Amino acid sequence: MNRPQREAAVRRILERTQPPVPPELWGEAVRRGDRLLRRRRLVHRVLWLLLCAAVVAFGVWAAGAHPWVEPPSQTTPPVTGW
Repeated sequence: MNRPQREAAVRRILERTQPPVPPELWGEAVRRGDRLLRRRRLVHRVLWLLLCAAVVAFGVWAAGAHPWVEPPSQTTPPVTGW
């Protein structure tokens, strides 16, 4: 089957009318879909909030702890009395 024949077959499949959906099934599907979208949106917002809180917490910790500064050496005593 070459490309034009495949495209024609796909068009025939897509142009067919779909069987009618019972109204009670349609309503339940819409309610479930809305609930899933709301839940997904809530989860995404909570995850973004947690990410922002983690970034702020890391920034506060880094500002206080200064992890980029090398700690003072403990192997040599300071030189005094010169």
